Amino acid sequence: MLFKKSLTRELFYTSLSTILILSGIVIAQRAVIVFRFAAKGSIPNDAIDTVLVFNLLKHMPLLLSLTVFITILITLSRWYKDSEMIIWFSSGLGLYSLIKPIITFCFPIIILIASLSLFISPWAVQKAEEYKSGLKGRDEIATITPGTFKEAKSNNRIFYIEGFGSLGSKVKNIFIQSLQNGKLGVIVSNEGERVVDKDNNNYIVLKSGRRYEGMNDSKEFSTTSFDEYGILMEKNTKRNLNIGANAGIIEAIPTLDLIFNQNDSNRRQFLAELMWRISLPLSTMLLIFLAIPMSFINNRTGRSFNMIIAIFIFVIYNNFLGVFQSLISVGKIPLWLGFLPIHLLFGFTAFYLLHRRSLNLPLLPSRFIKKL
Repeated sequence: MLFKKSLTRELFYTSLSTILILSGIVIAQRAVIVFRFAAKGSIPNDAIDTVLVFNLLKHMPLLLSLTVFITILITLSRWYKDSEMIIWFSSGLGLYSLIKPIITFCFPIIILIASLSLFISPWAVQKAEEYKSGLKGRDEIATITPGTFKEAKSNNRIFYIEGFGSLGSKVKNIFIQSLQNGKLGVIVSNEGERVVDKDNNNYIVLKSGRRYEGMNDSKEFSTTSFDEYGILMEKNTKRNLNIGANAGIIEAIPTLDLIFNQNDSNRRQFLAELMWRISLPLSTMLLIFLAIPMSFINNRTGRSFNMIIAIFIFVIYNNFLGVFQSLISVGKIPLWLGFLPIHLLFGFTAFYLLHRRSLNLPLLPSRFIKKL
């Protein structure tokens, strides 16, 4: 009982810290790209959080799979290093006794990975596509950050707005520079509001302002005062927003549609995507059995070498899955050939290494080591 409690407690705290670190790395990496697009005005600042959440949900199945693998490696390798594993072995507990408490701890995570991979991640990609489409339809004012200059989509106007009202329909202290027919115009106003006409066109109506207009190569200019001045806001953006849901439509299709709505034109792509979604929870289960024997360390060599080899195996495993997914999608191999061999290979390797480690044998036969 003490053995199971100690193992479960350490697995929990290690997994919690690991997923937080990995999530932070992914968010930081994606945030750099998102902030770059926000600085260019491709997306508004209020969309950054939503875009990052969608990206995190999309990558969460793979992050959780890596978390499970690293957690087992870190926990058991520390037990070997601090000789705790020797104590448990001396108490009559073999290596196979680790499997049940580890599987018990990891089973809810595997269920979560399956739910994310099969249902939640496709939903997140679909919502990201819808959200991206919504961002494309926003007018120029909606993408302006208060207190900064923003170039219009047509490249002939520059906006500056000091602030917005509480409901977002009122604007304060507006500056607009425009270039039309070789004439440079500057409009300033203390306040304005956003108006939508019966044709669903968006205008910003400036109130009690001035318009200055002149030629670029001349010192002469004219001044006009106005009570109201309407400016049409453009909707159609020339840029493609590739933030959040740039993986394509296939990843946004619900899993049930991948199974039941196949036809000759999309059958291969649907099968490849279905293979990837099912492989994530299955590979996590096999990685558990692979991590147990890989966690053994020699106190004289330290933990670094085993950790590097284990992470290298994880990368190879997932890269193989990605390669076979691509081969299935282009019709080079059938589904069973891309799905079964890779899992059987790593499954056999995991149980072979587990068997040798349970007998206190090297992971590789001595004859093979001598040849190397």
